[in-house]
Parts: sequence; structure tokens; C-alpha cells
Amino acid sequence: MDQSPGNPRPRRASPPPSRREAEDWMGLALTAADRALEAGDVPIGAVVVAPDGTVLGTGFNRRERDGDPTAHAEVIALREAAARLGDAWRLEDCTLAVTLEPCAMCAGAIVLSRVQRVVFGAWDEKAGAAGSVFDVLREPRLNHFVEVVPEVRAEECAELLTGFFRGLRDTRD
Repeated sequence: MDQSPGNPRPRRASPPPSRREAEDWMGLALTAADRALEAGDVPIGAVVVAPDGTVLGTGFNRRERDGDPTAHAEVIALREAAARLGDAWRLEDCTLAVTLEPCAMCAGAIVLSRVQRVVFGAWDEKAGAAGSVFDVLREPRLNHFVEVVPEVRAEECAELLTGFFRGLRDTRD
């Protein structure tokens, strides 16, 4: 990758995913999100996919279960992918698919792990850091630039979250 001081954005060797690939990856993330829902946590799921299509890591929100504020789906998927690769914490050429636009914490972890691309479903208008509230993933002053593919199976992803929060409100009334 060419990353000279005058060009902070590296050139990408691999082509963008096809719509079908992105939708398939999002299907895996939605399956992971269902696991969070079953555990009573916010239903967000994520997968890290290698360039050959191999799933390297899967995560779902475990903040409530683990009592850990950093147990977001993306962080768990990144940790699992890095562990699977052994001592290679750099996830270059990998894609992370997640059901909700990453927050600032997750976007920072994505940049630092050198993920090439993020595919996400629903926008997060309150805390998103991939273009809605912030754009950490494409911040030119950072050392890595992440390609962003938004709104993949967006309605399914949004409905999963809407239904979860509607259920919480209904149980409080």
C-alpha cells in the first residue's frame, strides 16, 4: 500500500465487495445479533471476514452479560480474528460487517487494527462514527483510512434494534 506523507490514504489492492458478498456478510452479523438478543443485550452483531471469504471472528454485544463497557460486537469480533491469526494483530485486507454503524470506541479499534473495509447496516444517528455523528474511519489525520459501505440490509438491521427497544419500553410501562 502506498502511504506517503502527502497521501495519508493508502491505495487499496482489493476491489470492493459485490452487493451479494456484503449482504451475505451482513446475514452472518444478523445471526450474531440474534445471540445478543437471546442474552438480553442490545442486538448488534459483527463478523470479520478474510479476503478469501473465511470468517475470522464473530462477535455480538455482551456488555450486560459480561458487565464490560467495551464488550461491543465489533471489539469482540476483532479480538477473535486477531487471536485466530496468531501474532498478527493487523487485520489488513479484512472486512468487518456489523449491523449498526460503529461508535467512536469501535471505530478507533477498527482503525488501529488496520481493517480495510467496514460494511454496516443501520445508521446510528446518536453515536455513529462512520459518517453520521463523526467520521473516525475516514479521518485523514489518522494513520489508516477505512473504506465504508453503509446501509447493507439496513431495514432488517434497524428493525431488529427498534423491536428490541420497543420491547424494553413496553416492559417498563
